Order: sequence, then structure tokens, then C-alpha cells
Amino acid sequence: MHNSAIVASHLTVTRETVRALQDVNFSIEPGKITGLIGPSGSGKTTLIRAIIGAQELTSGSLEILGLPAGSSELRKQIGYVTQSPAVYMDLTVLENLRYFASIINAPASAIDRVLKEVDLQPQANQVVQQLSGGQLARVSLAVALLGDAQLLVLDEPTVGLDPLLRRDLWRLFADLAGQGRTLLISSHVMDEAELCTDLLLLREGRVLSHGSKQSLLSKTHTKSVQEAFLALVQGGTHAA
Repeated sequence: MHNSAIVASHLTVTRETVRALQDVNFSIEPGKITGLIGPSGSGKTTLIRAIIGAQELTSGSLEILGLPAGSSELRKQIGYVTQSPAVYMDLTVLENLRYFASIINAPASAIDRVLKEVDLQPQANQVVQQLSGGQLARVSLAVALLGDAQLLVLDEPTVGLDPLLRRDLWRLFADLAGQGRTLLISSHVMDEAELCTDLLLLREGRVLSHGSKQSLLSKTHTKSVQEAFLALVQGGTHAA
């Protein structure tokens, strides 16, 4: 296992004339659930695009699982779940998984494995558009797990779901982290951040804070992530 799952060093990304990321530095350990937190326009989407290899870097470096971001060897190592379900609504769960498995040459055994991991075996032959919101989110996650990904990048994975479904998904995230996988979960909802072991707070393309939730609360003398974020913004300081 690599010492670090993601390492950004002086990472800068300019999109058109806007510096979406400015001199970003951080290192994320394997097997952690890290919340990527920040308001709209903070640079979260640009950072995600850079991590999955869809965004050219302007300067600095970004290593994923010991390789430069965008390396072809990372395709099976990174699972990316978009905010909108990227699956075929008119196919069954099983048909979707077979299709996506064929694209990445994943074995048939991978389909059985991911169905079990996301607890969708009873719904395997159901058409996706007939599933609940939570089940639909788990289909997208199953697709991301087909390649036995060691890094999972999840963009607002529980948006629009009721509290019970969100709780179930977070239990699944914890199970995946327990297997040694690294999860980077993007959210602008601060109560989601409370469930992460580590936090990477972005604002205006810069790292406002990175570290454990407990260290963030301790350094800002606050009791919630939202209070801590506001304290950092208003104080104009950075918590390493």
C-alpha cells in the first residue's frame, strides 16, 4: 500500500483566466474518509477533475496512488461517482454492471462482488428507473467499485436523499474505508462533514484547513465543522 493516496504539491490550475486552484498542498493517507468541503466556487470540482485525470494542471504536481494524475494505470484504481447517476435508467442493475464491466475488462466475479458490497443482490434484475434514490446511488457506487478501485471520489453522493438512506450510505462508506480504500467525499453540507474522519476545507481555490476533524475543532475552539469553517473565514487564518 502506498504511504499516501493523494499528494498535491504547489498545485495550481487556471481555467481560462480564473485561478481555480492556487498553490494547493496536501497529503491524504490511505484508508481514510476525507471530506472535501467548501462553498460553490471554492475549487472542489476542479480538484476532483484533476484527481481523476480530466483536468490539466497549470503548475505544481498531483500524485494519485504513487503515480502522476491522469496516468493510464490509474483507470482501474480510481472509482468516480458523479452527482447525477451515470447509469442507464432503462437497463437492470445487472445489465448496467455487465456493460460497465465489459468496458474495463472486469471479470464476471467482480459483478457478484460489487452487488454484495453495496447490498443490491435482491434488486439485481430490477430496472434502474424503478429503484429508490438510495438504491440508485448504490448502483452508481457499484459501477465505481467494479475495477476494485483503491480510491473512491464521490461528488455529493447523498444529495437529495432522506436521513435514513444517507445513514445507510455512510455505513457503507465506513465499511469500504475499513477495507483499506480511500474515500474523498465532496460536499457543501456541513453536517456531512461531521461524519468524515479527515477534512480538506477549500475556499477561493486555496486550502483553508486539512487534518482530522478533532484537530480542526481544537485549533478553532469550536464545537462543529460549520463553526470552525466560519471561524477560519472570519479570522482570515489557515489551520494546517
